[in-house]
Amino acid sequence: MTTNRRELVSLVERGMIAPEQVPQAVAVAGVSPSPRAWAVLLDRLLLWLGGLALALSVLFFVAYHWSALGNWLRFGLVQVALLGAVGVAIWRPATMWVSRVALTAAFTLLGVLLALVGQVYQTGADPWQLFFAWAVLGLPWVWAARFSVLWLVWIGILNLALWLYASVWGWGVLAGESGLWGMWAVNLAAQAVWEWGAQRRGWPGRWAIRVVALGGGVPITLLMMSWVAGFAGYMTPSAVLFPVWLAMLYAVYRYWRFDLFMLAGGCVSVIAVLTLCMARWVMWEGQGEAVGLLLVAVTVFALGAAAVAWLARLHREATP
Repeated sequence: MTTNRRELVSLVERGMIAPEQVPQAVAVAGVSPSPRAWAVLLDRLLLWLGGLALALSVLFFVAYHWSALGNWLRFGLVQVALLGAVGVAIWRPATMWVSRVALTAAFTLLGVLLALVGQVYQTGADPWQLFFAWAVLGLPWVWAARFSVLWLVWIGILNLALWLYASVWGWGVLAGESGLWGMWAVNLAAQAVWEWGAQRRGWPGRWAIRVVALGGGVPITLLMMSWVAGFAGYMTPSAVLFPVWLAMLYAVYRYWRFDLFMLAGGCVSVIAVLTLCMARWVMWEGQGEAVGLLLVAVTVFALGAAAVAWLARLHREATP
């Protein structure tokens, strides 16, 4: 259905289908959801809402009755719910979506259990250890679920653990920006592995790869902007790795696996950095406020127009 929709949109954009014939073309192509498709959507939506509501209700129940519950009862409730979720996941008659919801609930309850351990025993551990332990211990369930959304949640928790670790300890010369470097490295590695799996193993979740790529592109862009805004007279790792990242992005998603979204993200990153360079030059040269703002605005409009024209040309070349 997705391919049919894209082909239909392409035909409409090229004027091969008259505007008054679009509704008939949509009906013939069968891209409109059928009543059964709506029923399946509602069934899965209610399944997810119910599963997550049950998992979170355990957290809220323990928190609300904290003073009335002893430690054994607190841990017992969470562990029983956790075992119940795992039991539903491995239950033979369970469908794929029921197993995924159950494993997602179990992964959530694992985080609740780890937070409960830290709250009850006050181990003095740093917050990053909680999220790192959550990511490590929950990895088998995330792997078993084979669900793109749960993988994104897992990657997000790992990013948060690295950010919290960097905010406390830092990493040598990169101490001030180590959190961004950690996020960029983790998301870039996840993107590379996911792309390999999609190409070699048929892993689903093209949209999820784009989300991970966004999680890697934003940090490296911020690092480059930090170098530009810092008036540093020396080269930093961001000044070297940012062009390398852009070159890799262009080579992979222009020739190896064409993806207009990825290329558009690279354009936005370049526009942000070059606009900041223009703003720095305006401030350095001491231009008037009105002239400086005009130059920055012209830079944004010119770069945006050039990027749109280039992406439109690539889209026309890639459209059969």
